Amino acid sequence: MNNRFLRLVIAFAFLLATNLMAAEHYDVEIERGVGVKMRDGVMLRADIYRPNSDGRFPVLLQRTPYNKAVCDFCLRAAARGFVAIIQDVRGRYTSEGDWYPFKNESNDGYDTVEWAAALAYSDGKVGMWGGSYVGATQMLTAIASPPHLAGIFPFDTASNYHDGWTYQSGAFEQWFNESWTSGLAQDTLNRRVAHGTNAMHWAEILPLADYPLLRLGGHARLGQLAPYFLDWLAHPAYDDYWKRWSIEEHFANIRVPVYSVGAWYDIFLGGTLRNYLGIKAHGGTEAARTGGRLLMMIGGHAGSGRKIGALDFGPSAELDSDALMLDWYETLLKGKAHGVEQQKPVKIFVMGENVWREEDAWPPARAVSTRYYIHSDGNANSLRGNGTLDTATPGDEKPDRYTVDPADPVPTIGGPLCCDAAHLAPGPRDQRPVEARDDVLVYTTPPFEKDFEVTGPVSLDLYAGSSSVDTDFTGKLVDVWPNGFAQNLTEGILRARYRNSQEKAEFMNPGGIYKLTLDLWATSNVFRAGHRLRLEVSSSNFPRFDRNLNTGEEPESGKHFVKATNTIYHDREHPTALVLPVIPR
Repeated sequence: MNNRFLRLVIAFAFLLATNLMAAEHYDVEIERGVGVKMRDGVMLRADIYRPNSDGRFPVLLQRTPYNKAVCDFCLRAAARGFVAIIQDVRGRYTSEGDWYPFKNESNDGYDTVEWAAALAYSDGKVGMWGGSYVGATQMLTAIASPPHLAGIFPFDTASNYHDGWTYQSGAFEQWFNESWTSGLAQDTLNRRVAHGTNAMHWAEILPLADYPLLRLGGHARLGQLAPYFLDWLAHPAYDDYWKRWSIEEHFANIRVPVYSVGAWYDIFLGGTLRNYLGIKAHGGTEAARTGGRLLMMIGGHAGSGRKIGALDFGPSAELDSDALMLDWYETLLKGKAHGVEQQKPVKIFVMGENVWREEDAWPPARAVSTRYYIHSDGNANSLRGNGTLDTATPGDEKPDRYTVDPADPVPTIGGPLCCDAAHLAPGPRDQRPVEARDDVLVYTTPPFEKDFEVTGPVSLDLYAGSSSVDTDFTGKLVDVWPNGFAQNLTEGILRARYRNSQEKAEFMNPGGIYKLTLDLWATSNVFRAGHRLRLEVSSSNFPRFDRNLNTGEEPESGKHFVKATNTIYHDREHPTALVLPVIPR
């Protein structure tokens, strides 16, 4: 047998073995309601889906507050040769104990991972999966560093449960916090509240501590369905209440590879990117620092598939994330090659062109930080104004002013929302209705002569002042189509009292001029030839964020509000600029 023939035989044998492994399929056995005792004696309940076969298999674990009763992914994973376990977290559905977000997830996650690793049919390697709060249960487990945890696959989740979950740059995430809390209390809500309650009406109630869901038991502190909601309101600053379970404070404790999945219109976009970068820089092992991956889709909590909001992003937007996850875990936990190991660590969906692209890093190293300055003659109010946007530094220009009225806030239209699409639709939506308001400043470029790509973090350096001691400032990046459709891409907010630190509030001096930086998170979008780039600046985005009452009152108890006059400066000494990561093309 010559060497060439021998190599062909070996290659054929390897190909046959690979195909046999790819075709691996097991019948599935399900065991429901299995008790798992935590270190404090509380019993949690889990359902176990496993191959009906002898042998030991790696475990994929999900810990959820959303009811373990149905798990299609568990069936798919068990058929592929995994033990899939889904558990109700403490205080939810079939598990004992009291429900309080984040509080018990590190200890309970640690105990559950080690229990799963010791099962007779487990090979001792445990991975986790899931999104949103189920991403939080993974991250909080990972910072506890259980010895048998081998990897996690969180998608659409946060890195700091103060900034990017409950608050954003000091502003209370009112729509998410109230709708998510209502959803978690749905069973009780259905018994105590008449059908047809108008959630949009509830959003108008002040003070925020009087949110009706919290008062269903009568006394403010008795019979509450969600006591943690009042705790969130009582801690508007980033203090020890939040730091004890902030992932950002504990990146060094994460010792396993993390596959982070996020989306451009997701409410936790910022946290997904911070998790990826933070673990890469500070993870506790080489495997954590170098083995992580990042995938950025379109919708996340705003929707899945090719159609998100008002737009269809084409057939390439479709993605079987379950298959992707199983392939990654087969490579990580079983050593099977699926080509995942050959891919670059970052994969993003580029909107506008509507294509997937692999990158060596996030953000792409070739992105050029480019400043687009705002201009006007003091009349950039609404689409009827004369606000423009370009790379020329400003000279002597009049500032723009607008009146902020908490009784008539700028309404939220689309964007990164959760969790009540029936009342407030998320995703890309036409922004022209808000751009028609005089309390929205509009700055727009001329049409692009050729395709113009923005991929990476976006920020706004804003020179601003107010007649009030405290107010909010908002910024929104928009892609204006030739037909006028104004597609929101990414947005941000800053509560002025937290302009220097989220740990300590500092009021403004009315009439003073302040340099503020608004984090508009990130995007990847090609502005096609003929499109224009637009920046909106205002002071409210309601009910996504609570209204700043312009009085300095705390959000928990504030109910009195006043109008404020806010001023945006854009002259030689105060060059307000949108900072964009431009990809050379």
